[in-house]
Amino acid sequence: MATQRSAKKTGSASSFAAGQDSLSRRSRQFVTKGIVLTRTDYGEADRILSFLTADHGKVRAIAKGVRKSKSKLAGGIELFSISDLTLIVGRSELNTLISSRLVRHYGNIVKDIERTQLAYELLRIINRATEDEPEAAYFKLLDQSLAALDDPALDTGLTQLWFEMQLLKLAGHIPNLHTGSTGTKLADSKTYNVNLEQMSFEPASRGSLSANHIKFLRLGFRSDRPQTIQRVKGAAKLAEACAPIIQTMLRTHVRV
Repeated sequence: MATQRSAKKTGSASSFAAGQDSLSRRSRQFVTKGIVLTRTDYGEADRILSFLTADHGKVRAIAKGVRKSKSKLAGGIELFSISDLTLIVGRSELNTLISSRLVRHYGNIVKDIERTQLAYELLRIINRATEDEPEAAYFKLLDQSLAALDDPALDTGLTQLWFEMQLLKLAGHIPNLHTGSTGTKLADSKTYNVNLEQMSFEPASRGSLSANHIKFLRLGFRSDRPQTIQRVKGAAKLAEACAPIIQTMLRTHVRV
């Protein structure tokens, strides 16, 4: 009888410990939506990934066995996709991915080499421009930009320009598109050159930019999607002139 009671106590203790371990495991889990920024093969079958998420900033995780042919994780963490992720918090900065489900996959991107190259570049820029806990707007920007690249009807140059303008905006570096450095209002009848140091546009007798370029930039910075600037007459030509200016501002102030 004593042996039986002892066995029961041992069994109860084991069950309790297992239950506590399961509860502790669940309490260390979190669920989020993420976009893969980088991925690195690790060991024989694992992969270390970094995600940009909507509510947890940037997250690093190991996906164990994901490179095996029968891995259940692999299909849920495709590049250029939005995924539902379940992770266990790691003791260091490296978490463990235990579940993934594809929410949206922008599959048209990889059908075109130019769109694929630009998508990789956007991931690189976002990864470099953001801190460990960036605001949710960066996730939204990347999602919208990938969706735009997934649309064959949208010009890639316009998508890239819109992305770069929004990135400048998020970083707090919108150029002054209403007055020159002296406070004089920009007029439709004049031409302008850019003053990169002042982040402004100055009247010039033979300026490289017209009032239409200024208006186009204004629209681009306040638009919440690249489709808006594509509807502008002569958008591609306007973007061609504006793109080098925005890229220089981005390199100067955001250091991408």
